Amino acid sequence: MAEAARRAFSVEAVIPARIQTVLDEVRPLADAFAAAGQPLYLVGGIVRDQLLGRELGPSADIDLTTPARPDQIKAIAGPVADALWNQGERFGTIGVKLGERSIEITTHRAEAYAPDSRKPEVSFGDDIGDDLARRDFTVNAMALRVTDPELIDPFGGAADLAAGLLRTPLSPEVSFTDDPLRMLRAARFIAGYGLEPDAELVAAVRANAHRLEIVSAERIRDELDKLLVVPDPSAGLWFVVDTGLAELFLPELPAMRLEQDPVHHHKDVLAHTFAVVAKTRPERIVRLAALLHDVGKPKTRSFTDGGVTFHHHEVVGARMARDRMQALKYSSDDVEAVRQLVYLHLRFHTYGMGWTDSAVRRFVRDAGDHLRDLIELTRCDCTTRNKRKAAALSRRMDELEERIAVLEEQEAVKALRPDLDGRQVMDHLGIGPGRHIGQALDFLLELRLDEGPLGEDEAFRRLDAWWAEQPAP
Repeated sequence: MAEAARRAFSVEAVIPARIQTVLDEVRPLADAFAAAGQPLYLVGGIVRDQLLGRELGPSADIDLTTPARPDQIKAIAGPVADALWNQGERFGTIGVKLGERSIEITTHRAEAYAPDSRKPEVSFGDDIGDDLARRDFTVNAMALRVTDPELIDPFGGAADLAAGLLRTPLSPEVSFTDDPLRMLRAARFIAGYGLEPDAELVAAVRANAHRLEIVSAERIRDELDKLLVVPDPSAGLWFVVDTGLAELFLPELPAMRLEQDPVHHHKDVLAHTFAVVAKTRPERIVRLAALLHDVGKPKTRSFTDGGVTFHHHEVVGARMARDRMQALKYSSDDVEAVRQLVYLHLRFHTYGMGWTDSAVRRFVRDAGDHLRDLIELTRCDCTTRNKRKAAALSRRMDELEERIAVLEEQEAVKALRPDLDGRQVMDHLGIGPGRHIGQALDFLLELRLDEGPLGEDEAFRRLDAWWAEQPAP
């Protein structure tokens, strides 16, 4: 892009004074690049967030761009950096460390997807305007020159931030062809920054949603995770459903767009789901569980004289959540955590019928490391406007948490184990390793859950009685 086409603003007029702290951090690099005759710019999210007044956290990364090629970046930055890495060199990115701060320096570039490719084609450029033109949204298409500070804003990103508008620097069709994941990323900016997508952007997403098929499951998964942990993801989640994006990577969402009770017009399942997501704390696992906790309802919905039912939707939903997360390449630990939370999210609703200490122990045992998440999900799953009903559920959950605390203090219930270990069982029964040992330990664990600590003497007595009833090994 020609220099004349660029809109530049004085730093005093546009950039808040706190940006000086960031400029001071990168001063050694700025001086080194200036001495080499190469310009250097802060770019992207850090410029946007500084304009919005958001603080730069101590662990936040800083992104810089320059026309210098990767070999030149290494030669210039190496002598002043505390560390340097080049894993992203083929994409034009060199990482450096100054003190505790990680910084990425990237050659001006443009990247686009061929129609049938999952990987971007990268080309390097010499002009900051050309680099900004290929970025996803105008609010990210701003740069700040770090020597003789000047804001470079050729596409009106600062004005869009002030107006709360989400647009693309070039036409949205071009932008989304360059990288189809940007369509999903738009949802995060809509939700996380309170931006309203312009009509042209929305129309382009609807027309090009199918292009998301060429993006890897891993990139889609990571973008979904980023959306889910903004304070309130609701607006972004509605965007991915309303534009058809969800059909490509999470079709269970639009399938939930059905009324729980079409006769009395009770809240629909999807609206309820998004409300639950928004109520949970912004942490990845509990938010994923909230998003998927009712995915089994469409397949289990049936109508009776008393209304609509969703019997065993937690069982069906747990399988569906597992399958969808595996398709999105989540880790086995993540898959199992969310599957178990979906499976257990209705367990508490039998509490009002009266739980023994044994039932409380089993609840804790089954939730495992995600007990806190399960309690959070259960609490937030109550979205009723009936204040009396909501208060009653909250009181019961408070009571359960108090009982858990008491049992934990008395029995270390979160780390429940049989009263005997495998070696003690083998020595006492005079047998070696085998399936009978596992069966014996399962039997002893069930006793522990039902009755609490037995003590070794009683555990041995119960073991003898159980062993006497087993067929000879």
